[in-house]
This record gives sequence, C-alpha cells and structure tokens, in this order.
Amino acid sequence: MSNDQLPNSVSGWIHRGQQRPDFATEPKQGQESVWDYPRPPRIEIDNRKILVSYQNRVIAQTRRAYRILETASPPTYYLYPDDVDHSCLVDNKHSSICEWKGQASYFNFKQANYELNMVAWCYRHPYADFKMIKNHISFYPSKVDCFIDDEKVIAQSGDFYGGWITTDIVGPFKGDPGTEGW
Repeated sequence: MSNDQLPNSVSGWIHRGQQRPDFATEPKQGQESVWDYPRPPRIEIDNRKILVSYQNRVIAQTRRAYRILETASPPTYYLYPDDVDHSCLVDNKHSSICEWKGQASYFNFKQANYELNMVAWCYRHPYADFKMIKNHISFYPSKVDCFIDDEKVIAQSGDFYGGWITTDIVGPFKGDPGTEGW
C-alpha cells in the first residue's frame, strides 16, 4: 500500500505541517515544532547517541537510527535490529495498524521471572514508503528509559503513542489533554 492508497479518513485531517496553527508553541533557536512536521511523515537518519535501558540493563544502544517526524507528534526512533538486545524481548500477541507504516508487532521486556508488557514495536512487513524501517525496533519511553545524547527522553502522553520528547522539540503534542480532535 502506498500513500496514495491510504484510507479516506486521511483527507479529513486539518493539520498537515504546511502552516503552524495559532495554538502551537513558537520554537526557540535550536528547537523544532511538531507542527512543522509533515503528514505523511518524513523519515530522517539520526546519528546521535541513543540508549534504551530498563532498571540499569541496557536493551539497545546505537548511533544510527531512523527518526520519523509526523505532524503533531514528537519523533519516534527506530533502531537497527543489530543494535538491540533481543534476548530480553519477547513477542506480544497484540498488533495494530498504522495508516502510513502498516501492521505493527509488539514486544514485552522479560528478565528472569519478570515481564513488562508492550515496551517496543516494529513493522515486519511495512508499506513500501517505509520499507527502510523493516524489523527496526522502536521503544516506548513511558515503559523504559530512553536517552538521546545523555538527555533523558520524556514520554508522549497517552497509552498508545510512543513519541520521544526532548528539550529541542515543542508542541503541544498529540495525546496531550484536549487533543482528541486532532
């Protein structure tokens, strides 16, 4: 499925990154507004240091990731499978569909007799426009500790979203109270 075959609901979106709405926070020097991100999303390579851990156990570490930017959402980061410790991740039976990327598969964190539900996801068979993130892993900063260049990431609000908020990103963000209609 390509972007030109997306569901009709896409045509109803008001904000597509072409004009920042009045309610958006004005970015300062060195910051980005999520309201300037496009819809459909854009993929960029990010070479900053990324670390993901849980209770001091390193789950992933890299200097190569894909950063996906979509209107109203903080970036999500997709890490190369080789940069992730798969020994602590187990498949979760849950799945969901992204209109841009395809069907997502989820992972739990497992260590000894402890399991933490849905800490990460990936696209095993992404749509053509996102084939470069096939099998790359993205983590929920609400479940595990995520860092970019030693800055601890703040989780995007809501149980579904997995955006990574840092000091160089301004919103408001999809998922925040009052954003249900975006």
